[in-house]
Amino acid sequence: MPILIAILVIVILVVLPNVKIVPQAKSYVIERLGSYYVTWKNGFHVKIPFIDRISNVVTLKEIVKDFAPQPVITKDNVTMQIDTVVYFQITDPKLYTYGVEYPISAIENLTATTLRNIIGELELDQTLTSRDIINSKMRSILDEATDPWGIKVNRVEVKNIIPPRDIQEAMEKQMRAERERREKILQAEGEKKSSILIAEGEKESAILRAEADMEAQIKRAEGEAEALLKIKTAEAEGIKLLKDAKADQSVLTLKSYETLSRMADGQATKIIVPSDLQNIASIGTTLKEMMSDKKSK
Repeated sequence: MPILIAILVIVILVVLPNVKIVPQAKSYVIERLGSYYVTWKNGFHVKIPFIDRISNVVTLKEIVKDFAPQPVITKDNVTMQIDTVVYFQITDPKLYTYGVEYPISAIENLTATTLRNIIGELELDQTLTSRDIINSKMRSILDEATDPWGIKVNRVEVKNIIPPRDIQEAMEKQMRAERERREKILQAEGEKKSSILIAEGEKESAILRAEADMEAQIKRAEGEAEALLKIKTAEAEGIKLLKDAKADQSVLTLKSYETLSRMADGQATKIIVPSDLQNIASIGTTLKEMMSDKKSK
């Protein structure tokens, strides 16, 4: 009985520690007698005690590393600080374990040297406006360089570009001057548009006033013409009525008196009255004869 208990204790102490369950997104690199043997994926595994050893536990998730700012010099000899963020993933746990010593540090140093090489070919203005080009070049170079380490570089981002203080001040002055220039241009354009609108308004107002005056004159002329037409029509109607009534000499004489009375009430400064009123009657007789002759014809 004690022997069985001892064997059971030995089994528990020896076997159980060698039973491993590898979780998702993890890989175990196993060595046998000091040499690479196998890579365990997720699942249940058992290693041989005292012979097999877990050399490395590798995560297969994407890793994000934010490296400290690095001093770089541009083509026009401006020193600036640039920090980068590298997104990479371990694709081969064996190469990652045996390919390079301290792989994260190796990636950081490789990023710094690659960044210096790329920025050294660009001037200051190009560096500040070419982030996409820098990112794509760095990703391509780092991905190719890290293939022997079992690492795939998915993306590289330039996080901050910090030029020297004097350059920053000069850039701020330039930006301030540019903003003032744009403000003056916008103000000038606003004043120009305002002047154009005012001129167009005055033009339209003048046109409307002229059209109103013209319409008023037309209306007045039409009114005067209509009044004159009505006067002439009334006179014609009066003559016709006299003709139809067969007015005699006394009626014509009376009408002559009425005409003289209206003339006296008018605005004339001089009125010539025949010395012999008989002449007026003779005028009336002549008018009657003319009307008769017209009728006979």
